[in-house]
Amino acid sequence: MAQSAPLLLRVVASSVNASARAGKIIRDIMSQGDLSIVEKGKNDLQTEADRSAQRCILASLSRQFPNVTIIGEEDSSNCEVPSDWVVAESDPDVLGIKLPPHLENLEDKDLCIWVDPLDGTSEYTQGLVEHVTVLIGVAVREKAIGGVIHQPYYKNPDNGELGRTMWGIDGVGTGGLKLIAPPEGKRVITTTRSHFDSTVKSAMDAMGADEVLRVGGAGHKVLLLLEGKAHAYVFASAGCKRWDTCGPEAILHAFGGTLTDVHGERYSYNAETGHPNKGGVLATAPGQPHSWYLARIPDEIKQKLV
Repeated sequence: MAQSAPLLLRVVASSVNASARAGKIIRDIMSQGDLSIVEKGKNDLQTEADRSAQRCILASLSRQFPNVTIIGEEDSSNCEVPSDWVVAESDPDVLGIKLPPHLENLEDKDLCIWVDPLDGTSEYTQGLVEHVTVLIGVAVREKAIGGVIHQPYYKNPDNGELGRTMWGIDGVGTGGLKLIAPPEGKRVITTTRSHFDSTVKSAMDAMGADEVLRVGGAGHKVLLLLEGKAHAYVFASAGCKRWDTCGPEAILHAFGGTLTDVHGERYSYNAETGHPNKGGVLATAPGQPHSWYLARIPDEIKQKLV
């Protein structure tokens, strides 16, 4: 069934399984106690878990889709990948979906895969593991269409097992998460925990929030929107990258929410685009008035983020 399914479904279905395997690697490295932390830049850390999780995902996907461009956050490595890190299985629920005609016959060159193997590294090093996600986004030409978010440390309330995976294909379907509407009568905004500066604060002040949730990871923040814990995600900074937002954007749009820059424009995710999200991030939960939040962002902040 897998080989007969359309390319987009095969890529997303394989990404679901690869992200879960990467999540186990992240947990295993944490339990071993040696994170081997490297400082890439200011407030920008890398651990052995980042590197190993990316090797797992890139090896798994590139062997199945050798002609699809894959862009990962961490530098590529020529190190041999353990055989049990290479995932060949695909999620059957994704493979069974019916795609609309314009997505059925895509070619390798039409897709670009964006990988953040460990979103929320700073929090991971501090033991705040609930902030951590594995992100895989699948762009069709310029648009974020498919997304996978895996939470390695989510504890299943039914059986106590760790890890859960959410996926979405914009305009097609979703899986792994039940949408919950945010509370009425109050406004909850989520924003960055580790990159909070005067510009970010000014944007937050303009929102008139009743509550502000400062947490790590773009994937985690988008999940807060889908789980009814926040109405909007506001990040008035150029500190985010395409691999942070491609997967979450696709999933959020698949559920009916919106993610743009602070000017209301969607990001381009083709292979030739730049990596920084220079226009910041504004995301709103399904049913929330995205235009209202756009209008609240001060013009002087928008002028800085171009």
